[in-house]
Amino acid sequence: MSQSTNATATSAPKVDYQTDPSRYRHWKLKFEGPVATLVADIDENAGLRPGYKLKLNSYDLGVDIELNDAVNRIRFEHPEVRTVVVTSAKDKVFCSGANIFMLGLSSHAWKVNFCKFTNETRNGLEDSSQHSGLKFLAAVNGACAGGGYELALACDEIILVDDRSSAVSLPEVPLLGVLPGTGGLTRVTDKRHVRHDLADIFCTTNEGVRGQRAKDWRLVDDLAKPAQFAARVQERALELAQRSDRPADAKGVSLTPLQRTVEADALRYPNVEVTIDRAKRTATFTVKAPGRPVESDVAAIEAAGAAWYPLALARELDDAILSMRTNELDIGTWLLETEGAASAVQQMDAALLANKDHWFVRETIGLLRRTFSRLDVSSRSLFALIEPGSCFVGSFLELALACDRSYMLALPADPSAAPTIAVGEANFGLYPMATGQSRLERRFYGEAGPLAAVRAKIGEPLGGEAALALGLVTSAPDDIDWPDETRIAIEERVAMSPDALTGMEANLRFNGVENMATRIFGRLTAWQNWIFQRPNAVGEKGALKVYGKGDKAAFDWNRV
Repeated sequence: MSQSTNATATSAPKVDYQTDPSRYRHWKLKFEGPVATLVADIDENAGLRPGYKLKLNSYDLGVDIELNDAVNRIRFEHPEVRTVVVTSAKDKVFCSGANIFMLGLSSHAWKVNFCKFTNETRNGLEDSSQHSGLKFLAAVNGACAGGGYELALACDEIILVDDRSSAVSLPEVPLLGVLPGTGGLTRVTDKRHVRHDLADIFCTTNEGVRGQRAKDWRLVDDLAKPAQFAARVQERALELAQRSDRPADAKGVSLTPLQRTVEADALRYPNVEVTIDRAKRTATFTVKAPGRPVESDVAAIEAAGAAWYPLALARELDDAILSMRTNELDIGTWLLETEGAASAVQQMDAALLANKDHWFVRETIGLLRRTFSRLDVSSRSLFALIEPGSCFVGSFLELALACDRSYMLALPADPSAAPTIAVGEANFGLYPMATGQSRLERRFYGEAGPLAAVRAKIGEPLGGEAALALGLVTSAPDDIDWPDETRIAIEERVAMSPDALTGMEANLRFNGVENMATRIFGRLTAWQNWIFQRPNAVGEKGALKVYGKGDKAAFDWNRV
């Protein structure tokens, strides 16, 4: 059960990322055999913050929190579903995108975090299609603009109603002076292969593109007249379902409410704790190893359901990351620690790997993969602290590998009491980053020699000196130097410009391979971040500020 206090770091209400279908205000779920229909019916009076109405199926963070929850429930609670149809309950309107008045009222940080979570939710659809066989079909039954079209773009295919009025559009540049902030520009080119000059016209045209031209330009996959639209959507949904290997007769796993206590300076779950030191502007994430053997037999795994440790851990860590990102903006350095028996983590990994093709285990691995990826793209400094009692092995080693730096205590006078780490098979591809690489591949730039040296040590406990020699940790100070070296490193980090750190960390974390996902996070959101601060967008006469007021935007014509 979620508990909370009214002691907060800021005056704004804290955002809760936990919900369930009984509390949805914006989405409806329908199930029919292998097809689920996710219907947008956004309540214009149920915005997450006061001051705007969510008209024309426009959305805010609250709408996307429900969308994220709904997709997770389809993944886990309905394994029989192979295709998800995304459509609208509103007549002539699919989705008009992010609510413009919400954006105009929001702080810069709110806008950027909103775009980031929305990006992750859209990318999650593509992740499920690639790794779990869950296909998504956008049934665009009306006007589809901005973020609404970006939701459609995240689906495997798009069917547009051919009613002479419904169009797809990305009007952010001409109307708002900003960019399609959830991957629109990137997906139009990288995913749909729209020719760049046609994409240029499309992205600078207010009214969008409809009908046969939308299909000819590759903006949609198919068209259907209104009288045939529902039948064509159903037909294509069933065809896409044939591509999936999700089981038709498995029993779903109910995602029961998280056990969570929210305090003024802490978040506490059974397997994760976050404690905040406001004076030092740091938060310590402590991830706890299983306290008992993790079920490894399929029947026992299914019986455990949401209490199965790897799933419980993924859900708790995911919630903690999202809560800290949104609600604690000035806590800029996260210290990652683990505690418990390394053997328990290794036994968990063995259970995951042995059953990785079972639908429930596969979905759990997927949630862990996406949760670790949230760390990668969080604009926080991440330091791992490896001390006695730690269990940075296998899947838990991913936490350290995701960090900007890792410090490991060495005890030369008593090596038996010193912490150790261990590499496992899980570190070689079970949880790829957005780049498609493992974090070890990223760390060593895919170079065969260092990777082979690390692989040769799979399962072997490594002390500080050995881990440092292999390049697996940043520093291994002894017990005399440990307090000062870690303190100084943290204090120096906290004192640096958060803006510069965010840019530096993002550049260093995503070296090497680039793909659509990294471009969405790395390029597009960086540009959107910058543009969101420019007077042409958010100044008193900026396009985003004057939208809907009848005034014309006043631009500074200097190109920067």
